[in-house]
Amino acid sequence: MWKQILGKLPRKSQKSDPDSPRNPNLGPNSSSTGGTAAKRASAAVFPACVIAGIEPLLAFKDVPSSEKMNLFMSKLSLCCVVFDFTDPVKNIQEKELKRATLLELLDFVSQNPPKFSEPAILASCKMCSVNLFRVFPPSSRSTNSSSGENDNDDEPTFDPAWSHLQIVYDFLLKFVTSTSLETKVAKKYINHSFIMRIIDLFDSEDPRERDCLKAILHRVYGKFMVHRPYIRKCMSSVFYRFVFESEKHNGIAELLEIFGSVITGFALPLKEEHKIFLSRALIPLHKPKSLGVYFQQLSYCVSQFIEKEPKLASCVIKGLLKYWPITNSQKEVMFLGELEEILEVINIAEFQRVMVPLFWRLGRCINSFHFQVAERALFLWNNDQVVNLIAHNRQAILPIVFPALERNAENHWNQAVLNLTLNVKRMLAEMDDALVVACISHYKEEQARKKYEVQERKEVWERLENAASLQPMTGKTAVLVNQ
Repeated sequence: MWKQILGKLPRKSQKSDPDSPRNPNLGPNSSSTGGTAAKRASAAVFPACVIAGIEPLLAFKDVPSSEKMNLFMSKLSLCCVVFDFTDPVKNIQEKELKRATLLELLDFVSQNPPKFSEPAILASCKMCSVNLFRVFPPSSRSTNSSSGENDNDDEPTFDPAWSHLQIVYDFLLKFVTSTSLETKVAKKYINHSFIMRIIDLFDSEDPRERDCLKAILHRVYGKFMVHRPYIRKCMSSVFYRFVFESEKHNGIAELLEIFGSVITGFALPLKEEHKIFLSRALIPLHKPKSLGVYFQQLSYCVSQFIEKEPKLASCVIKGLLKYWPITNSQKEVMFLGELEEILEVINIAEFQRVMVPLFWRLGRCINSFHFQVAERALFLWNNDQVVNLIAHNRQAILPIVFPALERNAENHWNQAVLNLTLNVKRMLAEMDDALVVACISHYKEEQARKKYEVQERKEVWERLENAASLQPMTGKTAVLVNQ
């Protein structure tokens, strides 16, 4: 079958060529995987082919310029055969021949070739599709999650086929960015289906593959303007499924990194589509328990939106309060850090819309028994911009915050938190001593009232218990008690 495919293609002589790029040390195990355990078995399922009698094609330097494009397509056809890399001793020669051919193709595309014809574009996209688009097997993270293990502690899984996949990814990147590729023609083949499958590959467990995909998708977004809305739609779908269905995806950080650079190019005023993406996709991404994996990229995207349109700050803060991680102290510390970044750029009008529920939540954080949460909340008073916002709205904020500070000063177990609490109380006293005195007086009155209510309730129960012990039990009451 293979001989029929290559029947009309130019071949090299079968004599050994000292200048051949073949390297006997580069085989299917040339990636950094080495001899890994069963977990590092194939990260992809390929349709394996058994091929015999493959002969190398001529080098590009050995054919005239007029024939180079035909040879280019012939080599692309040769590389459309996919091997099984789970068996390192299977088809060794054929694998090495394909790898050498892929390197030739990469070198050809990198050297500013003539304008790609439409058949050459089709052949290039086909070769990339055959080699890259594949079904991922059930991953180790699924079994780990069912057994209660932490997914974030797992070592990355490396694909044994990476020695070939890396070259195909490099080829695709050079191909997409080449000046010899006409966008008007290429958009018919680098189409919605092709882009969707590229985005699907971001769920790869191999971090090297996700890095390559990130570079390629970013270039595709920049070059093919007609596809930009569709790319954003596909990314939104990935985020929706991740947040509301699976909470399992390997490429959220990389997709957010791409989107962070996309936001910088948004025109002002922002389109309604972009605001919807912020409220329905980015803000809910604060909900999953794996937030720490992609928090830096998510925080950057949110800050870019607020920088573009400061009026969105109150919307973001409301979203953070909605998804506040009450039972996860590590996430609370992250939220407090992001909150400080937002408060540094928010204007007074937007701040006043959210200050009451915001400082009610901050009061809870100040009283947290997890010292890092309490400490991070009190550190907000070290920020001059935050202190300035509090000072301008102290009549509303201090009565909310001061009871939390008083409770900390009386009860908190951590000395560092106690010291910070005293510093904040001193700062507020310098800001408005009369208001602080009034807050302290009101706090003491509230504490006395609650203490009186507790004592009164206790006395009522005691009277009821005494009356019940003295009252003889009637027949009906005895029946009810026995039941």
